Amino acid sequence: MPLTGILKFCTAAFAALALFAPLAAQDRLAADQARYDQETDPVHKARALVKLGDDQIDEARKQLKNGDEVASLHTLEVYRDEVVHMAELLKASGVDPEKKPAGFKELQISLRETVRHIDDLILTLPVDKRPFFREVRTDLVNTQNQLIDALFPRQPDRNPRKP
Repeated sequence: MPLTGILKFCTAAFAALALFAPLAAQDRLAADQARYDQETDPVHKARALVKLGDDQIDEARKQLKNGDEVASLHTLEVYRDEVVHMAELLKASGVDPEKKPAGFKELQISLRETVRHIDDLILTLPVDKRPFFREVRTDLVNTQNQLIDALFPRQPDRNPRKP
């Protein structure tokens, strides 16, 4: 095959990949959302939310890059609501997170990373749009702090101060 034929083939292949890449991301988001929705065990559901959350943050970033700040904010608000609900489910499960941190730990670590990504998003916004995104960020930080408190409760009797 002549060199020009190979170049044409490669160009066509890259063009096809560029067209189908957004569809693959949407399919992955839909698949992760379905997996999260179907899960009933709080620990497994928290792990599914970690994967779904990464996809939702990527989607919000793409929406923001395309100039759709309202859709981006809505995506982040949906994620925040899922995180808050998930934290409540984990607490209601009756599991002691200090002894069995599964689910709590994964969600807390994911939130720490997500907050950093949201900070990056906020810096790209016009100043007048930032408070709406900061509100979502604050809610996520509060949930993260609740998870940390559940994982590492303060127990003054454990390590009494020495005189």
